[in-house]
Amino acid sequence: MAARISRLITLLLTLFVCLQAHASLFSNPATSRFVPVDQAFTFDFDQQGAQLNLHWKVKSGYYLYRQQIHITPQNAAIAPLTLPAGQPHEDEFFGKSEIYPQDLMLPVTLKQAARGATLSVTYQGCAAAGFCYPPETRSVPVSAVAASSAPAPVSAQPAPASPLPFSPLWALLIGIGVAFTPCVLPMYPLISGIILGGQRHYSLGRLFALAMVYVQGMALTYTLLGMVVAAAGLRFQAALQHPYVLFTLSLLFIVLALSMFGLFTLQLPSSLQTRLTLWSNRQQGGSLPGVFLMGALAGLICSPCTTAPLSAILLYIAQSGNLWAGAGTLWLYAVGMGLPLIAVTLFGNRLLPKSGPWMQTVKEGFGFVILALPVFLLERVVGDAWGLRLWSLLGVAFFGWAFSVSLRASSGKWRVVQVIMLAAALISARPLQDWAFGGPSTQHAVAPLPFQSLQTPQQLDSALQQARGRITMVDLYADWCVACKEFEKYTFSDSAVRDSLSRVQLLQANVTANSASDNALLQHLQVLGLPTILFFDAQGREIPGSRITGFLNAADFRAHLQKLTP
Repeated sequence: MAARISRLITLLLTLFVCLQAHASLFSNPATSRFVPVDQAFTFDFDQQGAQLNLHWKVKSGYYLYRQQIHITPQNAAIAPLTLPAGQPHEDEFFGKSEIYPQDLMLPVTLKQAARGATLSVTYQGCAAAGFCYPPETRSVPVSAVAASSAPAPVSAQPAPASPLPFSPLWALLIGIGVAFTPCVLPMYPLISGIILGGQRHYSLGRLFALAMVYVQGMALTYTLLGMVVAAAGLRFQAALQHPYVLFTLSLLFIVLALSMFGLFTLQLPSSLQTRLTLWSNRQQGGSLPGVFLMGALAGLICSPCTTAPLSAILLYIAQSGNLWAGAGTLWLYAVGMGLPLIAVTLFGNRLLPKSGPWMQTVKEGFGFVILALPVFLLERVVGDAWGLRLWSLLGVAFFGWAFSVSLRASSGKWRVVQVIMLAAALISARPLQDWAFGGPSTQHAVAPLPFQSLQTPQQLDSALQQARGRITMVDLYADWCVACKEFEKYTFSDSAVRDSLSRVQLLQANVTANSASDNALLQHLQVLGLPTILFFDAQGREIPGSRITGFLNAADFRAHLQKLTP
C-alpha cells in the first residue's frame, strides 16, 4: 500500500513538472513581469463632509505621472487643486517631467455637490522597466455638500517631497563663493575687528566662539527669510505655471545677472544701510549677545554681490514649498559666507588671499550661474527644443568667457585650460549648429515601417484574412508610450530587422486618444499596456508565446523573429 502511494505521489509530481515545462514553452516571460493596472496603482477614496481624499497605492517599480492626473466634477464644484511636487524624471522623448513612485494621497475640497454628483478622476502611469498603461478614468460618487459647509482647501500629502533642484550642499558652496567676491571679502578684516572690540588677546576657543556666534546671528536672519518664502511656496508654485510670471521672473534674473557683470550696483538705500551699520557698531564687541546681534543685523545689510545669488536661492526655496528645507538651505548659505570670517578671526589676515582682478572674475562667474535661472524657467514655456538651444547659448557664452579669462594668464600651464575651455565652447555650440544648418540625424532619417493602420477588432479580423499566407505583426502604439518611441528609433530602424519584416504583414493601432474604440481593441486583444506587439500565423491565430511586452533592442527582436519565421 505504501509503495502504491509513493508511486502515485511520484506520478503527480512528474505530471506537475511537465505541465510547468509545457507552460513555460508556450508563455512569454515578458507578459508575466507586468501586473494589471489595478494592481500597479490601487485606487481608493473616502469622504468626510466636504473633504474628499483620493488614494493611490503605487506598487514598487511603478510610477504615476504628475501631469496626467486630472479631476473633472459633474454636478459639483471643487476648490483649485494643488498637486504635490513629484520626483524629477527625464527621458529621451518626453524630456523633463515629475512622477510619483510611491503612494499618493490627494485631498479634494468640495465647494458644492448636488445629490448624485461625481468626480471623474483620470491618471496614467508606467513601470520603470519600460511599460506604460493607457490613461485610466474612475468615476467617484460624492455625497451632497452645501455651498456654505465647504472648508478651506487642504494641501496635498505627497509621496516624498521633490528635492530642491540643487542639494543644500550647493547653498553652502554658493555662500563660500560669495565670500570671495570684491564687495564681501575686503570687509572680513574690518568685521573681525568689530567682533573682537579691538582686543586680540582672547584664547583660541574664545575667538572661535565669538566668530561662530556672529555667523549664527547672520544665519538667523537668512533662516527666517527662507522659512517665510517657503511658507508661501504653494502659492508661488501655482503662480509659476503662468507664462507671464515665468517671463517676468526670467527678465528679473537677467537684470540681476547684469549687475554681477558690473553694469550697475544693487544695494539697500544708503540712508537705511548707514542706520543699520551704526546700530550694529554700537553693539559691544567681545560680548556673545552683542556679537550675535551684530550678525543678525549684518544679514539685513545685503551687499551688492549677495543680492543676485540670494534671490536665486529664494526662487528655488519658494518652488519647494518645504519649510524646513527652506530654513536649512539658507542657514547653510549663511554659514558658507561666514567660514572665511571665522578663519580671519582665528588666524588673522594672513589666511586671506590678496585682493586683485580675480575677485571680479568670481563675481562674473556668479553672473553666469544666475543666467541659468531664466533658461530653467523659460524652458517650461518654449519647450524642450528651444530649451536645449538656450542651454547651448549659455554654455557657449560661459566657456567663451572662461577662455578669454584664461588668456590673461601668462603662465604656460594655462594653455591646457585654454584648450579645454575652447573645446567645451565648440561642443556646447552643437545644438545651435544643428538648429541653424540641420543636424546629421535629420539628414539620415530612416523612413518608418510601412504599417497598415487599424482601429477596431473588425478591421484586425479583416486584415488577418487577407494575410495571404504570411505572418502578421500587430504593433500597439501611443504617443504617451516611451518604449514605443524607442522601438521606432532603435529597433524598427535597424536594417536587419527591416529585412526580416519584409515578409511579414505589418499592422499598427495608434491608441493615443484612449477612445472607446481604442479600449475595445485593447480588451479584445487582452492587452494590459504598451508597448505590446502581437504575432499571428497565416491562419489568423495568435502564435503562442510570441507576444512582446516591453522594449527589445534590435538584436533581441531579430532573435525573437527567427523563432517565428521559417
